[in-house]
Amino acid sequence: MFSSGVFLSGRIIAHLDMDAFYANAELVRNPALRGLPVAVGGRRGMQPLPGQQFPTLAQYEGRGVLTTANYEARALGLHSAMPTMKAAKLAPHAVLLPADFDWYKTLSRQFKTAVRELAPNVEDRGIDEIYIDLTGETGGDFEAAIELARHLKAAVTRATGGMTCSVGLSENKLTSKICSDLQKPNGLSVVRPDQFQEIIWPLPVGKINGVGPKAQEKLKAMGVNSIAELAAQPVDLLRERFGESYGLWMHESAHGIDRREVTLFSEPKSISRETTFENDMHVRRQRDNLTQVLEHLADKLSQDLARKQRLAKTIGVKVRFADFKSLTRDTTTGLTVRTADEVLQAARACLKKIPFEDKGARSTIRLLGIKASHLITPAEDALEKAAEESRRTKGQAQLFLDLEDAP
Repeated sequence: MFSSGVFLSGRIIAHLDMDAFYANAELVRNPALRGLPVAVGGRRGMQPLPGQQFPTLAQYEGRGVLTTANYEARALGLHSAMPTMKAAKLAPHAVLLPADFDWYKTLSRQFKTAVRELAPNVEDRGIDEIYIDLTGETGGDFEAAIELARHLKAAVTRATGGMTCSVGLSENKLTSKICSDLQKPNGLSVVRPDQFQEIIWPLPVGKINGVGPKAQEKLKAMGVNSIAELAAQPVDLLRERFGESYGLWMHESAHGIDRREVTLFSEPKSISRETTFENDMHVRRQRDNLTQVLEHLADKLSQDLARKQRLAKTIGVKVRFADFKSLTRDTTTGLTVRTADEVLQAARACLKKIPFEDKGARSTIRLLGIKASHLITPAEDALEKAAEESRRTKGQAQLFLDLEDAP
């Protein structure tokens, strides 16, 4: 067995997570929304009904899903990726706004710039979260790290016009990710090396990023509900029940082991989006719901491609069935993909290659994902197209010369 709370000695890693980022970004732009339940994911052009200040979920008709919801809306049961019509039944009077990703990206750049001015070793993990290696700035001293984290939080609030973030501090990324969620919103949580058992072990296993609803159900059937109970399981048993790599990862995570470094920059080899369902989805009976999720994932993936200024030559899909077995399929058409419609079309082509069933193990799925790979920049795409055009033109010219020389 590993000793609990194994860390890379001397490191201090922060995980900074913006609080309900998209929804709170709307509050910055329109303070009249403050205190109201707000969901993001409506159609552009929706107008409030007479006598109302904002459009509401009650007005929505369609097959979309929510992008996010603020904390007031979450208290009513709303959450990201929820079908909007279902959200309308739960909270018809909640405000529904369209997503404005240009505005969100502006605020994202502002908060990250503010952080880098105080602590430059930042790993970008998306539009609303980052890891920060504070080791150099603090000399490995947690008291200094706590003080610096307070300054970082204040800097983020100033840079974004009042938005808040939550920060977790520990000696590795996995534990800091758990920490940042413990006191949301506007929290600051710390786990020193000797506090892992005290603070982390009592938490539900679902607090470990990567242990989804179905894995939690399977662990519950084994009598495992807390991280402490997961840590007590023999690693061989976890490997047997969950597979070699995932079982070992669960064992190490429950003991606070995470050797990953903060990566300041890495050329993306692929970009993916996936979601794990709270309940298994039947591929035939719940086809409409799965279509909504697929469209949502394609939209998010296209936004990721745009943000990273990449085009994809290959699109793949991943499906995990109720028995935890996964299948992947991909397609490479020879054309580059960038828009949500292009991603969606390619993903649908991939799904047609998966042998779903009406009954049995391949009739219900617990996870659906889309991946873009073989990424290139727009400049590289232009060069490749120019080279191809040059080859085509030369080929036509050579054919003409060959015809001229023919007897």
